[in-house]
Amino acid sequence: MTETVVNRSRFVCSLYRVASDAQARERIASHRREFWDATHNCTAYVLDEGRIARSSDDGEPAGTAGLPMLEVLRGRGLTEVLAVVTRYFGGVKLGAGGLVRAYGGAVSAAVDAAGVVELAVWPRLLVRVDYGVAGSLEGLLRLREDVRLAGVSFTDVVTFDLACADAELLAAWVAGQSAGAAEVEPAGSVRVEL
Repeated sequence: MTETVVNRSRFVCSLYRVASDAQARERIASHRREFWDATHNCTAYVLDEGRIARSSDDGEPAGTAGLPMLEVLRGRGLTEVLAVVTRYFGGVKLGAGGLVRAYGGAVSAAVDAAGVVELAVWPRLLVRVDYGVAGSLEGLLRLREDVRLAGVSFTDVVTFDLACADAELLAAWVAGQSAGAAEVEPAGSVRVEL
């Protein structure tokens, strides 16, 4: 959360990670309940690699709040993110240009402060091995930069649920580490933070 002040009006920007339209709307409703005393709670969000984008001026003149916020998110190439700028009116009217700069600037400042995480879609694999190999294999998997270990389950065998940058390369590596005893099963894909 960052705060900027323009002619005595406070602009507080909150950024949230959201995965769906429903989650974004729920987060907006929750934010509005929390900041009920604000003059405006303007919003913008981008989902699904930019295919879904929505914004709201929340009572500000049309196109002066939500759209500039949305343009900052799009311009930075962000997705799966919601920006809410809460304005507390300071008694001085800013005009259309001033509002555009204030709302866009608030989102820019918040993104700069928060930083950006790069997402990628990686193949998901289930790797099954005997208990005798599992301990050393898990240690080696955790050392790899190109693997994200999501979970380990213990039944009659040990199953590693993981994502990797290159499924074919990892399957060959696992075969070598387990002397061919590992079973590797594709399990779709998953988004990972790089």
